[in-house]
Amino acid sequence: MKISDVRAKAFAMPLNDPAYPRPPYRFYNREFVVITYRTDPEALRAVVPEPLEVVGDTVAYEFIRMPDSTGFGDYTETGQVIPVRFTTPSGEVQEGGYVHAMYLDDNSPIAGGREIWGFPKKLATPKLVHEQETLVGTLHYGSVLCATVTMGYKHREVELAPIAKAMAKPAFMIKIIPHVDCTPRICELVRYYMEDVTLKGAWTGPGALQLFQHAMCDVARLPVREVVSASHYIADLTLGLGEVVYDYLDER
Repeated sequence: MKISDVRAKAFAMPLNDPAYPRPPYRFYNREFVVITYRTDPEALRAVVPEPLEVVGDTVAYEFIRMPDSTGFGDYTETGQVIPVRFTTPSGEVQEGGYVHAMYLDDNSPIAGGREIWGFPKKLATPKLVHEQETLVGTLHYGSVLCATVTMGYKHREVELAPIAKAMAKPAFMIKIIPHVDCTPRICELVRYYMEDVTLKGAWTGPGALQLFQHAMCDVARLPVREVVSASHYIADLTLGLGEVVYDYLDER
């Protein structure tokens, strides 16, 4: 294989059998269950990196079922998103979410999410199921239960506009690629948006969340003080590609 061929083919690893196809990735009937809860403000400040600023004392704990996603297939994801504020170099203040933790059960989106955007994805076993009148989400890391979410099923329909507005906000994460000597080769703050969103329905109801400590699955680092709200919604969307908004290595 010639050097020019390597350059032409090199968008993902392994070179000759990539773990995922080229984007874009479209998701159909993506089902969200989101429990918003209050936590320890000091714990939030300890995990959110500058130049992002923590907004308030809440966390969104999400379970997401993705039954039909181009390139990635059928999988389930769960994790925590923290409301933050970012000031652009031009002075614009953006409110969005910092993706703190993600756990899922499918290799392709783990590899693609980490390598392209820098999503903090780890392999685990999240599940979101309908049990009679209750939505039930569980996260196991190996054999150990780390999170449980329950929500009453479609108790009250809610307006789509506020959900759509929240989905239009940017999300931020840190992309880290180590050098061969394990120093950081890439360390960047990345921003992305969900695009071409078609919101199909949204509901609220009673919700509960329990988080359990685990050495390798640290969702309980942001403890539950009070559940604020529970949301359930379904949408089609495209996962937009990211852009670098801050390079931590420029400081060196």
